[in-house]
Amino acid sequence: MKKINWYPAVILGLLALLVITFAALVTSRAAQGPQQHFSDTDDKELFEWKLVTTWPKNFPGLGQAPERFAKAVEQMSAGRLKIKVYGAGELVPALGVFGAVSEGAAQMGHGAAYYWKGKIPAAQFFTAVPFGLNAQEMNGWLHHGGGLELWEEIYEPFNLIPMAGGSTGVQMAGWFNKPINSVEDLQGLKMRIPGLGGEVLNRAGGTAVTIPGGELYTALQTGVIDATEWVGPYNDLAFGFHQVAEYYYYPGWHEPGSMMEFIINKKAFDKLPKDLQAIVRVAAREANQDMLDEYTARNNRALRELVEEHGVKLRRLPDDVLSHLKQINTQIMQETANKDPEFARIYKAFKDFERDVRPYHQISEEAYYQARELDNENRKD
Repeated sequence: MKKINWYPAVILGLLALLVITFAALVTSRAAQGPQQHFSDTDDKELFEWKLVTTWPKNFPGLGQAPERFAKAVEQMSAGRLKIKVYGAGELVPALGVFGAVSEGAAQMGHGAAYYWKGKIPAAQFFTAVPFGLNAQEMNGWLHHGGGLELWEEIYEPFNLIPMAGGSTGVQMAGWFNKPINSVEDLQGLKMRIPGLGGEVLNRAGGTAVTIPGGELYTALQTGVIDATEWVGPYNDLAFGFHQVAEYYYYPGWHEPGSMMEFIINKKAFDKLPKDLQAIVRVAAREANQDMLDEYTARNNRALRELVEEHGVKLRRLPDDVLSHLKQINTQIMQETANKDPEFARIYKAFKDFERDVRPYHQISEEAYYQARELDNENRKD
């Protein structure tokens, strides 16, 4: 009897079975839809932070910067660090940001360093110095001139890490209910103006008060104050100051390059992995530049609306008034430096950088602005 070889048939059967099984698996996976893929980040710790601000929630420019920052952090961290932003008064008062973050009630804050001059007089250097550095120069000093290291040093005792949080550029001198034609018109003037600019006004015969932005309209409307500075056309239009004040003055001698700040509770920051710390720093740096870009793009359009549609009287402060204010500012800076070694040390660093950068800006930025106006001057003739 002839012996039958079954092996080829068995092998072919097994191969057919494998093909059928594989096809069934493919069909099943397709029916289930897209499959979830896991990465090595899925088991990493998640963090949720609170960020309190001195600005009204989502206020143009100032209030939107921390919102954009929080969104960028969440996106770059793939949701590992989520930051909820609170406007002024929602969690803490507008001027309670420094204390809340220092004590750990919130992990982050967004505001301006000159609000904390009662705790740290030298903090004012990191917002604005009257007749001092503009926005471009402030960024240079902080990030490439040693300024940020000084800032970190004076905030360290308060368990805080500061970072540049946006600049408004040169601000406006403010809104006034009477014209300013001479130095005498500053006598008795009650004005909302914080920081070193407020000290200058006091010495010039006025009275400086510090009021949160959300309360300024009512204070000006009811006569609690005679004048107020805030930021510039973009923000001032949003607050409606043109409805309660007649005169809008420039230039912003008191805040030539106002720098906002992010402050972070150091203990909270130290708990973050190194990659999340880097993300926070990068997002803050981006928000810092983005705010300046936004004000550059929005201010002129808002100013045109204020003047052309609302009839605001745009005026330049007289030279003798500006010169008087500058002389007073020099006196105050020197007197404060003589009494406060920390203030004196930072004042020297600030002035050294200013002396270093100004000569080049005189032949670059200033000279270019003058050159750009030549054709306009010829047309006027």
